[in-house]
Amino acid sequence: MRIATVKVRDIRFPTSRQRDGSDALNQGDYSATYVTLTTDSGRTGHGLTFTNGRGNEICVAAVKALARHVEGRELGEFPAGMRSLLFDLTRDTQLRWLGPEKGVLQMAAAALVNAVWDLASRQAEKPLWKFLVDLAPKDLVSALDFSYVTGVLTPEEAISLLAERSEGRREREKTILEEGFPAYTTSTGWLGYPDEKVERLCREALAQGFTAFKIKVGTDLAENVRRVALVRDAIGPSNRLMLDANQCWETAEAIRHVSALARFDPYWIEEPTSPDDILGHAQIARAVAPIGVATGEACQNRVVFRQLLEARALSFAQVDACRMAGISEALVVILMAAKFGIPVCPHGGGVGLCEYVQHLSFFDAIALGGMGSGQICEYVDHLHEHFIDPCRVIRARYLAPAAPGTSAAMKADSLDAHEFPGGAAWQD
Repeated sequence: MRIATVKVRDIRFPTSRQRDGSDALNQGDYSATYVTLTTDSGRTGHGLTFTNGRGNEICVAAVKALARHVEGRELGEFPAGMRSLLFDLTRDTQLRWLGPEKGVLQMAAAALVNAVWDLASRQAEKPLWKFLVDLAPKDLVSALDFSYVTGVLTPEEAISLLAERSEGRREREKTILEEGFPAYTTSTGWLGYPDEKVERLCREALAQGFTAFKIKVGTDLAENVRRVALVRDAIGPSNRLMLDANQCWETAEAIRHVSALARFDPYWIEEPTSPDDILGHAQIARAVAPIGVATGEACQNRVVFRQLLEARALSFAQVDACRMAGISEALVVILMAAKFGIPVCPHGGGVGLCEYVQHLSFFDAIALGGMGSGQICEYVDHLHEHFIDPCRVIRARYLAPAAPGTSAAMKADSLDAHEFPGGAAWQD
């Protein structure tokens, strides 16, 4: 399969107008660096990286810098073709100096890697989760990069782990296809929403069957106490309540805030401090237990996840399908988390992320048995109408995608209307 062309577009949605997605540090426009690959046979693959508005053009430029490794390439047989492509994208001998394996270049690589996974699963005529589940353990592991994490998980150990967990796989697949995968909602608790909107959205989510809710918190402790009390009153004492600080606290500050909010029985505190501060996360985790620490959406690569897992600095691993080297690197993290017994609760707060991470959760549940009470996948009710095969959440459970691919392909009209700066959505 030869990739004839690589096209990348700057796609942005004006979510800041309604303060959707607002938190302690971010107030932007949900955006996508959107890649379309076309093969010489006319088959297409679609991939994206989520950004938050300004700066999306930088990620677009990074894709263009990496496209030389993709355009005109013969992918070869899976899995060897996927692994060699991943190495070329993440180990470019000149561009690597700007990383390595972190930041905008890694996110640009994710858009390209994800587009190739879309191509591969479309060619197999399977949704991504099913494509992954049906791969032999050796074939799946051969497509991935375990560099720098073999101290905790070697490729051979990953193959053994998948083989050991294969018992009961058919029953797990049958169960999750019938019941779906549990979701929690973030859409009720954006920091910029007024109280009456938060209360209304909580009531609506309860009526839709949600039993787990996340609220954003910030640097003002008194305001945090007031807003968390508001949400706890709205959802009742028996439902799950999660807090998300979006990296806004120092270590001691995080411990002080979470200790003051403990009376509201939070299930976890998410991103309590810098995503690069492994020791800080470990200190917070020890201090606030039994409240869990959740993090990972802004982890730069699998190496940071390795350290968080080894240091027991997190209770929930929040992989993002775009932040690292896309689906390929997320799968390595999921395998490491399975070895450590840490639940994977993917990050879905951004355009296209719910479409992506549902596949990761279904793979984790079926292939690795990630179906415990701790496993739950984020859901935000924004912008799904722009996707050809949008995620479906019914009674607070993701339904398994059935169409071939990664579910990330957007409608042509939506792409045209939201391309920045010339699309119709940006003309005012």
